[in-house]
Amino acid sequence: MLLIGVAGTTLTAQEHDWLQHDAVAGVVLFKRNFASRDQVVELTAAIRAATARPLLVAVDQEGGRVQRFHAGFTELPPLEGFGRLHATDPDAALALAEQHAWLMASEIRATGLDLSFAPVVDLGRGNLAIGSRAFAEEPPVVAALAQAYVRGMHAAGMAATLKHFPGHGTVREDTHHDTAIDPRPLHELEAQDLLPFRAGIQAGADAVMMAHVVYPQVAPQPAGCSPRWINQILREKMGFRGVVFSDDIGMAASSAAGGVSARVRAHLDAGCDVVLVCHPELVEESLQAVAGRSLNTAALLGLIAHGAMGWGGLLADARHGDTRTRLLETLGRTA
Repeated sequence: MLLIGVAGTTLTAQEHDWLQHDAVAGVVLFKRNFASRDQVVELTAAIRAATARPLLVAVDQEGGRVQRFHAGFTELPPLEGFGRLHATDPDAALALAEQHAWLMASEIRATGLDLSFAPVVDLGRGNLAIGSRAFAEEPPVVAALAQAYVRGMHAAGMAATLKHFPGHGTVREDTHHDTAIDPRPLHELEAQDLLPFRAGIQAGADAVMMAHVVYPQVAPQPAGCSPRWINQILREKMGFRGVVFSDDIGMAASSAAGGVSARVRAHLDAGCDVVLVCHPELVEESLQAVAGRSLNTAALLGLIAHGAMGWGGLLADARHGDTRTRLLETLGRTA
């Protein structure tokens, strides 16, 4: 299955046709798709109306440097603030992380989307792409906060996606622009980077997004193209039964698998349920790459949200205003 990107704030005729293709699981939205809250509500409704099949509509609304929707939405603090607070008041940090998750997920669901790809559970160890997106450097702290965040998302009726498996935080390179290689052995990764993923899975996380990082002492391919990482370690050894997403195949590090068609096939062959094709110019070739394949079309049904209250109901809920005030005031003091 493919989760695709679209170009603008409304659907083109070509994009409407893409959404009717059986291999398209839905759409992931970006800043380029956002002009206002009402506009993105209308765009989401148009995506769903394009076909009778259930479609997943997703976004990255983490807070801090990765927040796609702004006007009309809470300006969410980055996750690193919870790690700092945890150092002095662990109970407050866990409670506030859960509230951040609930607030983020409630606003996204009120807009008509199903999913925000969260939480980031990479360790905060200097990666150029992760930075303030990480809770903390210490694996036990990230593990505890990840579990709190999963609880908060579930309380809002949203599935949780742990990213970027098996851990993107310790390498320096940004895989949007460069190849990243982590030379550590599996036992070291298991004792450190995998700990938050294990905790998140225990908390009931519904999905995992793979990293484009190569771990040569474990497998020769990037993790998202590696049957060992996905099938043997994540599914068999760690017991994960949810949905596995690739990271965006338009990122530079994904080119290790070859051209666009080769990237799509490599991720699906390795065990990914869904491949992210975030750049519209790559969609046609990606659709050609999956022609004739047997696809797990039911994989995403459990991630599609139901029964969101809409913005009117959310703004009338005292919890929304109270949570927003508490979150911004507390993290403002700890920033």
